[in-house]
This record gives sequence, C-alpha cells and structure tokens, in this order.
Amino acid sequence: MLTEYVEKIINSRVYDVAIESPLDNMSRLSDRMANTIWLKREDLQSIFSFKLRGAYNRMCRLNDEERINGVVAASAGNHAQGVALSAQKLGVSALIVMPTTTPPIKVEAVRSFGAEIILFGDGYDDAFGRAATIASEQGRTFIHPYDDPDVIAGQGTIAMEIIRQHPEPLDAVFIPVGGGGLIAGMAAYIKTIRPDIKVIGVEPADAASLHDALQAGERVILDQVGLFADGTAVRQVGKENFRIARETVDEVILVDTDEICAAVMDIFDDTRCIAEPSGALAVAGVKKYIERNNITDQDFAVINSGANVNFDRLRHIAERADLGEKREVLFAATIEEEAGSFQRFCQVLSDRSVTEFNYRYADSGSAQVFVGIQTQGGSSEREVLFNTLEQAGYALVDFTDNEAAKSHVRYMVGGHAQFVLDERLYRFEFPERPGALLRFLTRMGERWNISLFHYRNHGAAYGRVLLGAQVKEDEIDEFHGFLKALGYVFCDETDNPAYRLFLS
Repeated sequence: MLTEYVEKIINSRVYDVAIESPLDNMSRLSDRMANTIWLKREDLQSIFSFKLRGAYNRMCRLNDEERINGVVAASAGNHAQGVALSAQKLGVSALIVMPTTTPPIKVEAVRSFGAEIILFGDGYDDAFGRAATIASEQGRTFIHPYDDPDVIAGQGTIAMEIIRQHPEPLDAVFIPVGGGGLIAGMAAYIKTIRPDIKVIGVEPADAASLHDALQAGERVILDQVGLFADGTAVRQVGKENFRIARETVDEVILVDTDEICAAVMDIFDDTRCIAEPSGALAVAGVKKYIERNNITDQDFAVINSGANVNFDRLRHIAERADLGEKREVLFAATIEEEAGSFQRFCQVLSDRSVTEFNYRYADSGSAQVFVGIQTQGGSSEREVLFNTLEQAGYALVDFTDNEAAKSHVRYMVGGHAQFVLDERLYRFEFPERPGALLRFLTRMGERWNISLFHYRNHGAAYGRVLLGAQVKEDEIDEFHGFLKALGYVFCDETDNPAYRLFLS
C-alpha cells in the first residue's frame, strides 16, 4: 500500500503553485546541540505554509462537474489559504468556513485570493460541520485538510525533496502533527525509499491526538485540546493518516508551550524567520530528542511548517522563550520585612541577572517576593541557585513550571484579600472574539460572586482568564457542574502555591 502512495507522491502536481523549498542548515542550533540540524523551509511558500501542496494536488483532480459546482473547506488559516489560492489558479469557486475566532489577518489573506468566506462557530469542529452541510446542500466538493489520499500525497512531496536535497545519511526526520496529513505523506515516502531514516512526529503535549492513538492502538477523541499551537489543535487524527502512521512512525514526542516558544526563538536566531507555534514544533522535538538520548554527531531534518503568526502573539512567545530554553528560573522567596532585606537577598544572588522582582507589603513580619533569574546552565544551574539560597536561609517555591504563576500571578503580586471567604481559584480558556469576555463575565456572575479576575490578551484565538469565585463548601459540586455546562476549558488552581503565597 505504501508503494501506491510513493507513486501518487511522484505524480503529484504541486509545483504549479509550490516551490521546492530549501533545506537550510541551522548552524547556530547545530553547534549548540552538537548535531547537524537541517530546516525544511515551508515558511517560504507563497502562503507561508506547506498546506497549498495537498490542497492543490486534490483540487487539480476535480472532474468537470465538480469544477462547475465549486469547492468548500473548513479551516482557521493555512488550509484555507491553500484552497483559496488553488481555486484561483484553477478558476474554481471556493467557499471557506472559518471559525468566528479566526484573526482578521488570516481572514483577509483568504479573501485576497478571491474566496467567499463564512464565519461560523468557535472552533474548527463547528466550522467543519457547517462546511459539510454546505457541501451537501450546494453540491460543492469538500476539500478535507488532511484525511484524503490526494492531500496526503501532496504533502508527501516534502519528503521526496528532502531525500533528493540530502543524499547523505540522515538519521531522523521530525514532523509536526495535527490531523496527520503531513506525517502520513512524508512517512509513506521515507519508509519506502529510505527505511533506515527514523520518522518522528512532534505534537503539543495538550493536543496529543496521534501520540494517544498510537498508545491506545486505535484513534481516540481528545476531550479538549490546547490552542496555543492552533495549527495542530486537532482532537482526532485522520482515519487514513492513522492507518499509515501505525506502519511508519517510529515515535511521537510531546512538547510544551515554553519549549515551542524556545524553538520559535531558535528558528529566528538562525533564519530571521518568525515561525508560527505549530511551525516550530519539529525544532522543539529534535532538541528534546537530542537531550533525552544524549545524542551527538547525527544528522536530522526538521520541518518548519508555517509562519502565519499574528504579530501581537510575539510578546507572549518572547516572554516564555527563555523559560523553554531553561535560561530563566521563576520562584517565590520569603525575605524579612525590614530595611536592607532586598539588598541582602541580591547579595546572595551574586552576579546573577535578575529578570523580574515583584513585591508588595503584606505584613510586618516577612515578605513574599516573586523572582525571575537569568541562567545559562539549564536545570543543573537551577539546582545550584536554589541550594545557594536555601543555605542562606531563604524558603523557596519553584514556579518555573507553574502555568498559573507564569500566565497570571506574576502580574498580580500584591493582591492579598484577607477577608474574602470561601474563595476558589480557576484558570479558563475561552474563544477570543468580540464580546466574548463580557459574555464570560455575565455567565460567571449570575449566581456566584467573582472575587478575583485577571485577563491578558496574547493575540491568540483564545482568551486566558484567572478567576476567583466565592463558593461555599457544600456548593462546590454544583459549581463544577455549572463550569462544565459553560463549555470552557478550566483548571482548579485553588491549591496552587503561587495563589496561596501572593493572592489569597
């Protein structure tokens, strides 16, 4: 069956619209990681993503009747642009259903290719359902973003190019995974032509649809997915994609948000390109793979799958990149509430650079400070730092991996509320669109009093909120039922030490 895909890949008609993207050496990252890392530059395509390969290869095979009736697709960005550009090239009518949360820059990019746009629903699943209905009602051909043999074959041309561009030994190829179209096409080609090359998928830890499916031995539907890497936020891997992956994928690596942000910085350092979070997944994966296995002197190819990132997301990415690279440590420290205590604390830090110091007077005995310290030696240096401070008599709590502390509490230090009773703390994610914050507050304030609130826009398709609500002990189950009925992703942070130290 794989040989059939190789034939389809070889005969794909992607080069009517796509370029053979360069395979560039990431010299800075290669030197740092003591391995040779090659970056496949799909960010240089006309739509700044690989997605046009599969979309065009599928659409150029429409018959005469299908061309007359036109096509429909559901997408929040890159696939939408690929379908719209392909439709323009082929003279076909295209209707794209995009979630209402889609950033205006992506909507306008699709509209610039002449496609008709319908904004519908809060996420991809809603848009997908609407597109399927339109296909049935209007007789349009639905162009699936990943679960289609011609789409898979179009994406597989990237593997064909890599093997032609790098005839020397190659130890592994790292491929970002969402629905699985890219890894299915590339893996089918690689394992047929060069079975010695490992195929390693990379997914966000909070959107691990292929990873979990391979572990379970069957496709699974995730209850929820994180939205930071929105291009790969897929709840279920494609059926055909999974069938191929089971035969061909050697491993799937999971990376967190901070590691993705660090990878965006790595790509920028080597290329001056700003990858989107999903586009940087493979770089994050190869770094984790090398460090985990203590590998040196090998050759790896990684895919930069796209660069469609909103400018206002860069603030968040920059804030988290050093944490992902283990070049910053965040923690709480207890110091004396007296003159000179901050000076003594800094003297213990010696020549280390302080990146953040948050403090507000709470009582006359002791003070809790929120501290960021720049480091160079990764986890080992963090241990040395903490040992030094503890030997000097300081009590510490590590916040480096504490999401609530990193996203919210650091901006709220000084908000103690001693007389607020029965307060519970929650983190939320909700679709970011006009009026969404007001609707969220309206629903939350219908019965329970809101005692704490922090919201910060990161330029993403979702909003992040930290909320405190006064909920009596005998009402907790009812309150959790209310939250689940709202349909927002939430996490109980009531026992989080960052909250206990700085906000409660």
